[in-house]
Amino acid sequence: MTLSEAFLWPGTKACERLGVDPEGEAGLIRWMVNTLFYLVLCLIVVWIIVA
Repeated sequence: MTLSEAFLWPGTKACERLGVDPEGEAGLIRWMVNTLFYLVLCLIVVWIIVA
């Protein structure tokens, strides 16, 4: 597994669960899932650091 595959893993698994091809046109779904996943993760880290 490459580093880029590791970063895209949450969105790829979500697309597989939905039954769509993450490499095709549904790549936007993968992008959205990855964006939301890493947004929440970063906000939690920032909240822990600030609190």
